[in-house]
Amino acid sequence: MSVHIIDEANRCLNCKKPGCQQGCPVHTPIPQIIQMFKQNQVMEAGEKLFENNPMSVICSIVCNHEMQCAGHCVLGRKGNPVHFSSIETYISDTYLDRMKVVPVKKKDKKVAVIGAGPAGMTAAIILAQQGYGVTIFEWKDKIGGVMQYGIPEFRLPKTILERYRKRMTEMGIMIRPNTTIGAVLKIEDLFRDGYNAVFIGTGTWKPRNLGIHGECLGNVHYGIDYLSNPDAYDLGERVAIIGMGNAAMDVARTALRNGAQHVTLYARGKSVAASSHEVAYAQLDGAEFVFGKEIKRITGQGPVFCNSILDENEKVIGCEEKEELIPADSTIISISQGPRRKLIRTTTGLEGSERGLLIVDENYMTTREGVFAAGDVVHGSKTVVHAVEAAKHAAEAMIRYMES
Repeated sequence: MSVHIIDEANRCLNCKKPGCQQGCPVHTPIPQIIQMFKQNQVMEAGEKLFENNPMSVICSIVCNHEMQCAGHCVLGRKGNPVHFSSIETYISDTYLDRMKVVPVKKKDKKVAVIGAGPAGMTAAIILAQQGYGVTIFEWKDKIGGVMQYGIPEFRLPKTILERYRKRMTEMGIMIRPNTTIGAVLKIEDLFRDGYNAVFIGTGTWKPRNLGIHGECLGNVHYGIDYLSNPDAYDLGERVAIIGMGNAAMDVARTALRNGAQHVTLYARGKSVAASSHEVAYAQLDGAEFVFGKEIKRITGQGPVFCNSILDENEKVIGCEEKEELIPADSTIISISQGPRRKLIRTTTGLEGSERGLLIVDENYMTTREGVFAAGDVVHGSKTVVHAVEAAKHAAEAMIRYMES
């Protein structure tokens, strides 16, 4: 690995107007990091990466690099782009183990962070580094959110999240697992107990349903639920997956690693929502892809489809009358997720959109005074790095609010 990343670093042209940096949602100073790496300043480079993106080591592994840094590298126009992600993984992974948590002067103000996903973890770290007392309330037993319960182990080792937990504890961040805000405890209780501001980063954990006959059968599951704990499921040998996004690819690859022999993904149209790399990995693992199939209903024997009718632009405009039953032991629906509405239902003044996403202003404050939000719960299901980007801005806005 070391020889590989040194070779990659030496390929960097150190562009004056780096497209790679512009292509990164958090605008990582990639040329500068590479130059520091080449000068053996690994810890200094790691500190700069962490300051810019506290989830750097995770993003270096799970980001869609072909659409971001690598996809904007000038060398990629006629050849192979610099694979900065490999360099970033090496630097960030090294730094996470060796970083020194510097004590900061504590402020007489505290913040509640609801949700320990990428947005919540990012906001908590930034606020703790500025001296605020931070408590994270997480409804599951481990931190990480989608990184823990939505991304398979073979893509993101969960030991990384345990290392994050250790560092966050060293920063003085308190974590309350298995605690749902909006049930026994409510946002009003947080303000009652002296929290000066609240950050919501609860993500999107409610599966989107198809609304068709058969979704309640025992052999039908939702992708996000399956990924949370694959060992709890006995899918059988033949698995049908409805959807072709990145999450569906994770579902397919996980099912194949957990005993399924035949896994097929189905899409209404001709396109794939997942990245080309994720599709390629799913194919390597043995997943099959079938296009132009409209799901009509699900039976105990498998899903029932009809052939989609496409216009000249390959847009689905209907489906044929003839139906076809595809034998399958299990059917998994993986077509996106939305937010749970518990907080909106239990918090006076907190409003959401028709989709249940929290409404925020230009400062990431919700319609409830002192309550901020960022990540998937605001903009819908996106990537880890997009959650980090929004959480950084929200944390900065919270500091301005508390200090005004």
